[in-house]
Amino acid sequence: MLKIGIFGVGHLGKFHVQNWKALESVELVGFHDPDDSAAAHAAQEYGLTRFSSRDALIDASDAIDVVTPTQFHFPICEAALRKSKHVFVEKPLAHSMEEAAQLIKLVGEAKVKFQVGHVERFNPAFLALQGKQLEPMFIEVHRLAQFNPRGTEVSVILDLMIHDIDIILHIVKSSIKNIHASGVSVLTDTPDIANVRIEFQNGCVANLTSSRISMKKMRKIRLFQKDAYIGMDLLEKKTELIKLKAQDDEHLFSFDIDTQHGAKTIAVEYPEIIQENAIRTELKAFRDAILLNTPTVVSEHDGLAAMEVAHHILEKIGSTSIRTAGH
Repeated sequence: MLKIGIFGVGHLGKFHVQNWKALESVELVGFHDPDDSAAAHAAQEYGLTRFSSRDALIDASDAIDVVTPTQFHFPICEAALRKSKHVFVEKPLAHSMEEAAQLIKLVGEAKVKFQVGHVERFNPAFLALQGKQLEPMFIEVHRLAQFNPRGTEVSVILDLMIHDIDIILHIVKSSIKNIHASGVSVLTDTPDIANVRIEFQNGCVANLTSSRISMKKMRKIRLFQKDAYIGMDLLEKKTELIKLKAQDDEHLFSFDIDTQHGAKTIAVEYPEIIQENAIRTELKAFRDAILLNTPTVVSEHDGLAAMEVAHHILEKIGSTSIRTAGH
């Protein structure tokens, strides 16, 4: 039985509690949260033991789940890693690049399983593309959210866009050539809306727009590659492929179009979507990595790579703001 200790039982933490309780081979030993209101709710609603000491909870656990505000990620993860405990930590990996680099070093020394909570990797719409050949040359991403004070301790880049950065880095097998970025602070002290263009060495271009001050929600990723268009609606959990018809596409709906090079047959595919809870799927993957001694799906190195790009974007936005102010 894998003993799990949870740090943070607020808005997101309570969903982690619910999903851990639904998994087999797992025992929730308790939680640590300095907020008396959230702690009282968790203790009463889920019958969990509240630990007043961070180290006591770490000592009682085989693995910890860190669902705290970003600025607390490093000290909790560091303490657990120095005691050779497995760690799941919500994104972003850490508050600064220096902290992230130190955690990478500690994971290597501790030789434990470490997973970063980039939950969109486990979104059913994205998982439906497993086994498909993804070689996009242009990517368009829109992630729009209504304003919520929760999470605004970091910019929209580290709060929302980092999800899509992680997915893009996972899909595009190429190093980054250049980044262009612009952003505006509207309701907070950090960018609330941003547009980013990432150019890769292989020629792929990704255009990302993220906003946390929108009137409606949207989480869409569109991939354009040779002979195919792939659309993912991560909010509605829907995926579609529109492509040139191949020999093994006889079962798909198809139609003909006229082009300058003659008639082409287009096939439309809707991959099977397995409607599962993404948080439960990612926590199950973390559990299995520990019990089966397999690599984590979203490793500490993946978390670091996404952070590096996110911080590069923030530097670009910051330098743009300075130039603008100087005119």
